[in-house]
Amino acid sequence: MQPAVYRQPPFPDYALLDSGRGEKLERFGPVVLRRPDPQALWRPRLGAPDWEAADLTFERESDRGGRWLARRGAHPAARRAEPEWQIAYGDARFLLRPTPFKHVGVFPEQATTWELLRGLARTFGEGPRLLNLFGYTGAASIIASLAGYRVTHVDASRQSLAWLGDNARVSGLDERAIRVLLEDALVFARREARRGSKYEVILLDPPSYGRGPKGEKWELESGLADLVEALVTLVADRALVVLSTYAVGHSPLSLANLLGDLPEGRVEAGELALFPCAEHAAEGARPLPAGFCARWSRGLDLQEFA
Repeated sequence: MQPAVYRQPPFPDYALLDSGRGEKLERFGPVVLRRPDPQALWRPRLGAPDWEAADLTFERESDRGGRWLARRGAHPAARRAEPEWQIAYGDARFLLRPTPFKHVGVFPEQATTWELLRGLARTFGEGPRLLNLFGYTGAASIIASLAGYRVTHVDASRQSLAWLGDNARVSGLDERAIRVLLEDALVFARREARRGSKYEVILLDPPSYGRGPKGEKWELESGLADLVEALVTLVADRALVVLSTYAVGHSPLSLANLLGDLPEGRVEAGELALFPCAEHAAEGARPLPAGFCARWSRGLDLQEFA
């Protein structure tokens, strides 16, 4: 198995402008952000004035988070007491809200999976079922719903589910378009297995640590194998499982071996990466590693949508 590099497809409302010295400079819609990224070990290509012109800069205060600082003259959305603005990906709309954990509610490196979902939708027939575990603010769920999937979205955070609802609303989706559950991922998957449920697509983007709504403890190292085991009977005859991780010490080969516990199928794995936008990035800017990804598929030709 040769490791793959999964690069984000064209994304007009996002651009990686530069990276280096442990930071990245990005544009989300009209707002430019400067925030930490430990993968950026090299020297940046843009000069200090370009970096200092960022609308919002993340300042780490402790290992538990930090705060965002708006420069004088920043975009009006960045100067609000609680910054918020919209970006688009195709027909989907997402509300960005900078958090104390340096995230903004959307991970653009996942666009490679979003595009795969859109391409596969027409090959499944009418109303394929998609299960999004650890669904966060719902970018993949909204894109899948707009593409015709019957989506079940599971997350243990009330705040994330409320954010999903806001994203669905601005994307023009009916509140019943997505089945939303406040639930522990492993508990839900095991219950669905007992029910004999089947899904054409299952998405997994687990955190390293977390708590379920009833205090269930989640640790990726000890829980992921059990979760994959629970998926064995959930995959349909023609199906796709996508597992992605970030900021963990496991390699793509580890993830591929893990998905090898699913029924016989094709497994591929590699790195997610953000590539500088040629129109806006600094000359010589480098692609930025953005996590690992493994895919298991059966009865599908993923190369058709590469």
